[in-house]
Amino acid sequence: MATNYLTQEQDRRLRRWERWNRNYFIFAFVALVIVLVFSSQLGLSSGDSWGPLGVLIAALITPIIILQLRLACPACGEKIGWQAKLMAPDQCKSCGTFLRAKNASS
Repeated sequence: MATNYLTQEQDRRLRRWERWNRNYFIFAFVALVIVLVFSSQLGLSSGDSWGPLGVLIAALITPIIILQLRLACPACGEKIGWQAKLMAPDQCKSCGTFLRAKNASS
């Protein structure tokens, strides 16, 4: 396996994905808590029907799945997917590239 690093531009794109992923996760978590706590007051659920609440939960969770599945290694293009959580992994399992720029300040 090669031990390459990302270019500054590749690193910027990966950090942008991490920012979007983290920010959406925080938004979805807060929205889910609010929706679940106030679902009966908002008229989204009752004792027998959870239809509207289920649709809303699915609508909040689907972008998280899409964001995860869109992540690809900037060096080789291989999908990283669930290997990443909120942040990109340290190294691509496919090509061995370190997913940080060589001179990254972070």
